[in-house]
Amino acid sequence: MTVTATPVDEPEQLEPQATPVSRGARWVNRLVPAAAAALSGVLLYVSFPPRTLWWLALPAFAVFGWVLRGRSWKEGLGLGYLFGLGFLLPLLVWTGVEVGPGPWIALVVIEAVFVALVGAGVTVVSKLPGWPLWAAALWIAGEAARARAPFNGFPWGKIAFGQADGVFLPLAALGGTPVLGFAVVLCGFGLYEVVRLVVEGRRTGAAVRRGTAAVAALSVAVPVVGALASRSLVSDKAEDGTATVAVIQGNVPRLGLDFNAQRRAVLDYHAKETERLAAEVKAGKADQPDFVLWPENSSDIDPFVNADARAVIDKAAKAIDAPISVGGVVERDGKLYNEQILWDPEKGPTETYDKRQIQPFGEYLPLRSLIGAINSEWTSMVRQDFSRGTKPGVFTMDGAKVGLATCYEAAFDWAVRDNVVDGAQLISVPSNNATFDRSEMTYQQLAMSRVRAVEHSRTVTVPVTSGVSAIIMPDGKITQKTGMFVPDSLVQKVPLRSSETPATKLGILPEMLLVLVAAGGLGWAIGAGVRGRRAGGV
Repeated sequence: MTVTATPVDEPEQLEPQATPVSRGARWVNRLVPAAAAALSGVLLYVSFPPRTLWWLALPAFAVFGWVLRGRSWKEGLGLGYLFGLGFLLPLLVWTGVEVGPGPWIALVVIEAVFVALVGAGVTVVSKLPGWPLWAAALWIAGEAARARAPFNGFPWGKIAFGQADGVFLPLAALGGTPVLGFAVVLCGFGLYEVVRLVVEGRRTGAAVRRGTAAVAALSVAVPVVGALASRSLVSDKAEDGTATVAVIQGNVPRLGLDFNAQRRAVLDYHAKETERLAAEVKAGKADQPDFVLWPENSSDIDPFVNADARAVIDKAAKAIDAPISVGGVVERDGKLYNEQILWDPEKGPTETYDKRQIQPFGEYLPLRSLIGAINSEWTSMVRQDFSRGTKPGVFTMDGAKVGLATCYEAAFDWAVRDNVVDGAQLISVPSNNATFDRSEMTYQQLAMSRVRAVEHSRTVTVPVTSGVSAIIMPDGKITQKTGMFVPDSLVQKVPLRSSETPATKLGILPEMLLVLVAAGGLGWAIGAGVRGRRAGGV
């Protein structure tokens, strides 16, 4: 008998059901990256002076890379903005010390837009092979844009300026602040990529492709090796002999914006400190300086117009028997200038340098009518706009060529380099930080001067009305400094140098190259996305 098997129905195959995501989980998925972006920005701020925690910049960018990688450009825009706020809000709090939180918050809100755009760009290039390279170049492109716009730029907070105590500092001599900053950011993004590949390999058990692993490792190793190799470019050897320089800090009667109402007192304080030093020289307690450097705004009374101010400066110059670079406010042909005046003890004023990079909302007021409509008090703080100088400032003082970058100018690459190319053997950064009380501003600016010293292999002096004044060697080390809001003077024999570092010779070229790399990465990523969408639609 033949038995016929009755077919058994196969169980119906059900489509896997997606696990519903609760509203709470969705909020967590949104809030965790947002919080991480803001906190990594704060971590980057903590890496900046007056703290010496430069290495925190690496985990800050590693977390930022984790937050951005693989997301949409719109998400990157928002997360980048949060990173920018976390970084810049505490970094720039000093801008509101005397004028209140309004200008401070407005500045940060605008500057963080540049960081947001970088964040959007990083999400786009994060899909490319070797993405840390493209992402780091994008960060430098963002810094380049921020240093030029709006209102002629605001480069405060460049990554390079947080690295005065770090192992990467010698790279400033190789390619200036763009190369130094690029190395730090590349190393941070590379650090995240190494960790990501290790974690992914352990989780999946799949072998990581050699090329991918090698690029990630090189992103960390190359900046460190490059920094170590660049140490040979850093030297404090005297090439053109030495000069004995005196830096005068006269102090101010009291803090705040009414500093400018105390003009005669400030001038007298600097003259008095110079005469005190002269007495010490005469008594054999201090070396005779070859020249003397006063800070910005040390004579806000125009000595070309006011005979009493001229007499005070003349007396101080004759007492110390050396030329003095005097920071003055001068009106000429109806225009106001922030000026350095070379004052000879016998001839009086002989040369001048007019500050070229003047500070918006401090030395001139953009959008004056609009600002006045918002708050008339702000317009009264800047009653008359300063005019810009047009030429680099290099004074020949007792045979030494001293380049001048007045205060805010130290933040701008070109403003310092122009003086070195024009023959400066030493750089002076005369400043007035009295308006900013005891905030971190003066330490941030001092770190900039340390980076400039290494970048151009020059001694840098920092005479400040109220501190911190300092003398910095060409290797970036501070050999002497003052306290804040005390009268003091620094006297030291320093090396004069005339050779040019690669950074000085190359000028803007490294920055231009990195901007082109960033543009190339974006173009590649966008093109690949377009091709992928077309292929998917066929």
